[in-house]
Formats: sequence, structure tokens, C-alpha cells
Amino acid sequence: MRSLKVAAQVSWFACSSLVGLSACGTDPLVTQTANDGGSSGGGDGAVAKDGSTEGGGSSDSGGAKDATAGSDSGGTQDGAVPDSGSAVETLRFLAVGDTGTGSADQKAVATAMEDKCKLSGCDFALLLGDNMYDNGVSSATDPLFKTQFEDIYKNLNFPFYVVLGNHDYGTAGSVFDKTKAHYQVLYSSTRWKLPSEYWHRVEKHVEFFGLDTNAQMWGQADTQAKDVKGWISASKSTWKIGVGHHPYLSNGPHGNAGNYEGLSFIPVFSGTGVKTFFDDNICGKVDIYFSGHDHSRQWPADKCGKTTELIVSGDGAKATDLTGKNKTNFQSNSLGFAYVVIEGKKLTLEFIDKQGKVEFTKSISK
Repeated sequence: MRSLKVAAQVSWFACSSLVGLSACGTDPLVTQTANDGGSSGGGDGAVAKDGSTEGGGSSDSGGAKDATAGSDSGGTQDGAVPDSGSAVETLRFLAVGDTGTGSADQKAVATAMEDKCKLSGCDFALLLGDNMYDNGVSSATDPLFKTQFEDIYKNLNFPFYVVLGNHDYGTAGSVFDKTKAHYQVLYSSTRWKLPSEYWHRVEKHVEFFGLDTNAQMWGQADTQAKDVKGWISASKSTWKIGVGHHPYLSNGPHGNAGNYEGLSFIPVFSGTGVKTFFDDNICGKVDIYFSGHDHSRQWPADKCGKTTELIVSGDGAKATDLTGKNKTNFQSNSLGFAYVVIEGKKLTLEFIDKQGKVEFTKSISK
């Protein structure tokens, strides 16, 4: 059994004023395996913008941070230098979204995540938004943090790096209440890590870019676009990975960015802002993008900007139908999560259901 280990060489970044853009190189080599039913349809401190420091958290139950961060900013960090040894650098992590129900289904998926981490090892998890159904939280000490996060994942003793979903902004996900969303920034525990509404972070040879796709939806992401563009341009990491809530392509009921809900004629609801942000700043500039929003797991066959792989992993607590027509390497609306291993220049993703069955495996290489 591989022991659990949290990567020591990590850091948070926040709002900087870097400019410029660089693409991610050539198309990766791909290998994949479908396992029974794969479908192919056509402790680390964070520094807030005011300079105050967030520690790793004082207890599992968490609490409010002292630091406050702006609603259109990320976290600051100095660059991490990769290990200089000859051993291949390896990261192992989970990616799961749309979890925050406190339901038996969420607990079942959490148990499968525990089993996988005991078997194969996990350094951390990515929490892909809609963390607190249905209307977000009412304060940084809201009991929902305990019942819909801490209690559910109490046996997963590593950080969860969080992004915000539309429900985290309040009123059943139909508004953009910055105050309500910011309560999740102010909360902190040994697991919950959200230094600001958007952020970036280096883990060994991988840099993660946590996006606030809700601000993009509502046309309030100009500063975010400038920062993310600069962060990606400055990145020296082997792998660049985007993390957000809203998908670029999806066969779920929400659909593709720019035509969410079939409402292309209403830009604020259609995801036109998300599509524009991605076309300008993400597509072809990161290697892979993880999202939720639709309650299913998907790996679309088409890429974003020809080189950016797209992953949906939004069925951590409930599932919805798959009715879209995008071609896929795999799709399933059974409950589950994604498990990712990055070894040097090879990334392998497994889609695993709530019974712990590996439904699909695919690798890409740089």
C-alpha cells in the first residue's frame, strides 16, 4: 500500500500584474482504456492581497480567516523550484465537483475516494465548485462547512483546493452575490483551501490555475483575465492545469459555453463570457482543464484551442442526463470522481464510480 504524502514543495500565488501569453507546445500522445461501459458518443500558508497570512488551519472543523481578499483577485506566492534529483516527479490527486449536499450519495462517493487514496495514494483534491447547495453559505462560520464538507471528507487528511460554483454565489445559482461567495474564501481548515476567488499554485512540476468562471459569466473578469494571462505566460512548470466550475464543452443539460441552456441570445446566462475568456486566455495555453457544473463525468474528444484537453467531473453527489452531441472519449452519469497521476511528462486519468470501479483510463504525454 502506498503511503499518503502531501507534496512539500508547494506555494500559492495571488494577483500580480504580469502580462504576455505563451502556448503549451505540441499535441500530446494519447493512450486510453475503456473498462466495461466506457461510452464514446459520436499546510502551506496562503498570502492574501493585503499581505496577511493564512495558515494551514487550526482544526478539522475550520473557522473564519483573519485575512480578507478582494473579490476579483487571487493569492500571492513566490515561485517554487522543482526538485533537482533524478527521480521522476509524481503527483496524485482527485478531482470532484458539485458535491455540497451532505447526502448519502456524496458520502458514498467520498468513501470510494478514501478507498482509492488508501490503495494508490493522494496528495490533494481539486473541489470543482457548487461546494454548498443550494444557496451557498451565510457566513464564514456557517454549519454547512461542517455538514457538507468536513464531516463528509473527515478521513481524507490532505488539502482540497477549491474553486467557486454558481450555487456558491447564492439564490440557487442564479445571482452573483460577491459577499456570499467570499464567505468561502474567509473560511479555512486543514482541508479547505481557497485563498481568493481565483488563484494559482505550484505543486512540484505542475502549476494549477483556479478560475472564477462565475465572474466570467457575469462580465466581471477583466482583472482576472489580465492576471491569468500573466500567470500562464510566466509559468515555468512542465504541466499547466486549469481548474474551474463551468465547462467549455459538455453533453450535460447545461451544454457548451456560449450556448448554456440553449440561451445563446442571453449572454449573461449563455456562458458567452466563459467562452470568450477561455478562447482568449485558456484554450491552447494550458494542457488540461477540469470543470464540473454538469453532474456527470466526461472527456470530450474535441480539445479547446487544439491542445487543451477538457474534463468534466461534476457528479460527486448527484447525476443528470447526458443528452448533448459532442463526441467523447468517455462519458457517464453514474456518481463518481476522477483520479489523476502525473509522472514526469505523463498524465494518467481514471474515472472511478462510487463503487470504486475504474470505468475508464486514459494517458497523455508531453
